Amino acid sequence: MSSQTTAPPTAPPADSLSLGELAARHGLTVSGARPPLGTYIAQLWSRRHFITAFATARLTAQYSQAKLGQVWQLMTPLLNATVYFFIFGILMDTAKHVPDFVPFLVTGVFVWTFTANSITAGTRAISGNIGLVRALHFPRAALPIGLALQQLQQLMFSMGALAVILMCFGEFPKPSWLLAVPALALQAAFSTGLAMAVARLAARTPDIAQLTPFLLRTWMYVSGVMWSIPVVLKRMELPEAVVLALQCNPVAVYIDLVRFALIDSYTKAQLPPHVWALALGWAVLFGVGGFVYFWKAEEQYGRG
Repeated sequence: MSSQTTAPPTAPPADSLSLGELAARHGLTVSGARPPLGTYIAQLWSRRHFITAFATARLTAQYSQAKLGQVWQLMTPLLNATVYFFIFGILMDTAKHVPDFVPFLVTGVFVWTFTANSITAGTRAISGNIGLVRALHFPRAALPIGLALQQLQQLMFSMGALAVILMCFGEFPKPSWLLAVPALALQAAFSTGLAMAVARLAARTPDIAQLTPFLLRTWMYVSGVMWSIPVVLKRMELPEAVVLALQCNPVAVYIDLVRFALIDSYTKAQLPPHVWALALGWAVLFGVGGFVYFWKAEEQYGRG
């Protein structure tokens, strides 16, 4: 009886495979595929020097065409504060109800400007750097993070000017000023996460960039930048839901904490309940949530 041998199986011909099967057969992977979250964070950390250099370069170039140059970093929020003082402090007589109204107002404007500019920059994070996104492979979150870092650097210049303004109005450095550091750090985490969330939305729907200024203006008016939320709550009978929304408004929380740290007349009684827990909660919710939300669309940026 003769033995029979079985021929080894042969791979199907290349022309019978789909493109996906052919790529997998030769070990090819999708270009720009989203890496696991842990790997993504490690990639971002390895590019921390690029993020810092990107933020610094953008900050330097921001006013390079203006004759006053970097002076506009301080002039812009100061001019805004001057306009708001004229409208709200004089015409609407808000200053009568708020002690130390000028330090109160300038602090609110500077802190608000940081978050507002971070969000506005986020709307242009992908579309404004589309050539970079399509030409190079890197974690796309580096762009909104770098732009938020740019705004943080600008805030540091503004805080120096704010310290001078406060001293001109009798508010001198004291240990409580150190409380501004954790307050601004939590605000930075919140603003960066929100900027990343907006960056993803604007990358998919560019009209978001046109809508953002109107949303930010509305948000500013309900955040107590130019008026005191505690004073309004005492003078008006508002529904509980409105009172809670005003007190828990994240930007208002961070403004309250910085005012409490820097201004003597802004006391603990004017802070909402559990203010530090609120500040931490908003920072974690938006800082982590915004990052994960942006990461989930990693492979979509720059396509189409």
